[in-house]
Amino acid sequence: MDYKTVMVSLALDRPNGACLAVAGDLAERFGARVIGIAASDVKPPLYFADGDYAQKLLDDEATAVRGRLSELEAEFRTAVEKRTKSVEWRSGQTLPVPYVLQQARTADVLVVGARSETIVDPCAAADPGDLVMQAGRPLIVVPPAVEWFDFRSVLVAWKDVREARRAVFDALPILAAAKDVTIVEIAEQGTRRADALSHVADVASWLHGHGIVASTFVPESAAEIPEQLDRIAADVGAGPVVAGAYGHSRLREWILGGVTRHLASESGRCAFLSR
Repeated sequence: MDYKTVMVSLALDRPNGACLAVAGDLAERFGARVIGIAASDVKPPLYFADGDYAQKLLDDEATAVRGRLSELEAEFRTAVEKRTKSVEWRSGQTLPVPYVLQQARTADVLVVGARSETIVDPCAAADPGDLVMQAGRPLIVVPPAVEWFDFRSVLVAWKDVREARRAVFDALPILAAAKDVTIVEIAEQGTRRADALSHVADVASWLHGHGIVASTFVPESAAEIPEQLDRIAADVGAGPVVAGAYGHSRLREWILGGVTRHLASESGRCAFLSR
């Protein structure tokens, strides 16, 4: 199994070079086509206005949005056209999250930039948290400092739940391309370390059936799980971290769990997230 179509979501309010580089790396590695996507809705005036003047403000904003989307298309094509046999651009004057969610049906994997803000401008970019919980496609979240997608070493952050099983299955092409794969489970409260060791051994055996050799590791302590994942990733020289995306719905809004939120917004490595 390979990825045949990579979709990269571009933001209007910050550089997109890291996302474009990762999308290009994936396209070259898997012979995939790349779809660039961006959207922004018109923001209403922040101060009182009505009549013709209000309409002029809205028209000017719409013109600015169309101009920015055109700039992003040019940036996208310049970055990836020489790295893949097929490119496509999709954009709309609408809110980014629902637009990307709708278009995700055309992709095998989505690439999006990490956002460290508590609240992301809904008119400027798609929030990775919203995408990973609703897209039905795996998401690669790219920190701004990442220059390429490192296939040499991959860390699998295992937890014995559905989301982790889905993530490892969705990541099979990347795991098969890696030189080194490490499966780690940090035994949380209520989970015996012996059980965690059994879990990661089973995952390693399953991967072996797919021709992927993986090592396993279960640390002694479960304290500060996000920080431990970062330390382990550094120790094994991991590029991306593969993990299930965990969260729950509160008043129809998705709230990410602590580890997922860390990987999607605070980690210095690419995160491959699925649920």
